[in-house]
Amino acid sequence: MNMRVADFFCGAGGFSEGFRQAGFVTVFAVDKWMPAVNTHHGNHPHSNTILDDVERISLLPDKEFHELVPDTEIIIGSPPCVAFSNSNKSGKGDKSLGIKLLESYLRIVARKKFRTNSRLNYWVLENVPNIEKYIKPLYTAQDLGLEGDFTLQVLYENSGVYNSKYFGVAQNRKRFLCGQFPDPQPTIMTDEDILPLKAILDSLGDPGEEMDSLITDPNNNFRMISRDVTDHHYIKELARHEWKKAKQLKEDKGYMGRMAFPEDKNKPGRTVMANSSVSSRESVIYAYKKDRYRTPTVRELASVMSFPIDYRFYGESRGIKSKLVGNAVPPKMAYAFAKSMAESLGREVPILYRPIQHSSNFNFINLNNAVFSINKEKPKRDSARFKYHIPYLIINAYRVELTNYKSDFKNKDYQWSVEIHKSQGPRAKVFEPIVHSKVFDEETNKEIELYINSIQSQLVSFNKFQKQYCLTTEERQGSLGPNELLESVKELIEEIIQVNFNESIEIDENPQKLPTAIAIGYFVLKRIIEMMRRLKDE
Repeated sequence: MNMRVADFFCGAGGFSEGFRQAGFVTVFAVDKWMPAVNTHHGNHPHSNTILDDVERISLLPDKEFHELVPDTEIIIGSPPCVAFSNSNKSGKGDKSLGIKLLESYLRIVARKKFRTNSRLNYWVLENVPNIEKYIKPLYTAQDLGLEGDFTLQVLYENSGVYNSKYFGVAQNRKRFLCGQFPDPQPTIMTDEDILPLKAILDSLGDPGEEMDSLITDPNNNFRMISRDVTDHHYIKELARHEWKKAKQLKEDKGYMGRMAFPEDKNKPGRTVMANSSVSSRESVIYAYKKDRYRTPTVRELASVMSFPIDYRFYGESRGIKSKLVGNAVPPKMAYAFAKSMAESLGREVPILYRPIQHSSNFNFINLNNAVFSINKEKPKRDSARFKYHIPYLIINAYRVELTNYKSDFKNKDYQWSVEIHKSQGPRAKVFEPIVHSKVFDEETNKEIELYINSIQSQLVSFNKFQKQYCLTTEERQGSLGPNELLESVKELIEEIIQVNFNESIEIDENPQKLPTAIAIGYFVLKRIIEMMRRLKDE
């Protein structure tokens, strides 16, 4: 008899899939998002997968609770991680809802574990690493709002942060797992053996070509005809303005470190996010053709997450399918935990991959051969904010920023200013010193004056400058917006300083000493902004 699993906050079913491959059967699953419920049941038709609220279930009266939630040998769960994620307001978001959902899951575990004649052998909780700060080692019945004198141990010796790349997943994804379970054995022991992104993409083949050739699943030892692999044979190309913004954010974020653009295929993929703008630093972007780029297909994302190529995602759009993938637990990582449980209980683990038997109860939308247009750039709203530094110019943690953050956006009174920033976080400092031309040599001052004279005819009032910033790239052709101004100043600095960008000069005010390139950039931008301040709206 197969051992049974109950999966809470089941999502697309990555956790359940790992246990399925290890010989377990998920018989009950819960999520409150219908695409997740449909996807879980579509790939795990033997499960009673329901649309419901885990907190509500955890608080049901005993009779109703045990009638709904079956007794199982294993309980797994992955409460929504947004509240605890470092990407949510830099880790400072409201944790109250996350803690409530965490305790709801622990309440269910406790009600099954301390029930008379309990069948529960093991249970696992998976979440982002930051949740570790908010989990207590022990929870009393009273902590969980239950009657009794039991104490649920949550943190065991095997609790900790695990990286999926050491379990055969082609992704650098760290997650905290706790609960009662035997030690899972990594399948990758050295960084040299980590599965790179290239292995996934080469196995799946060019998404622009749908062929009758066989595709070998990059994560499992089985093959499918290329055209039968769903959600892979299409191209979503990025517009130039989209990839250029993403490129700058990845390569020139300064204090956050440089990221590859496009993705480095010789390394494992970065963490697949549930929601990510294509123009963000976190976006995953692949090279397409010369100076052209695309987003990954849903199938590529799923394979990077280690889903088998016969797994289906029951969403009505590319965005919904991608979210299903990004929210999931990587199946190969789940498999490692399931395998350790099966072996500790003396159960055999299947050697060969068993193809998925899909449910026929749902209409499946396949993205193969879908045509996606390239997005057109839209004008920014009038109150759009701007804050960026001279591109690719951060020296000894110093950068020169141009910003409109001091504007009265409500009354459309726009103000532009220039600041010197150093570092970030607790060590961050902002300077607005007066820098005199006397600190520069004669040749530098000459170059600066020539530059300012050449650009003077393009200068406009602050309000007009804001309007030009809000135009699309095409509409702004021939006009000077903040990005164009910063790029122009960077070119000037490169003309003046052609060799040593680390040279410094002294100034009269704090920070007393500045890299020469930073001082020039600040001085020039300050001059230009003061000239614009005196201009009137036409």
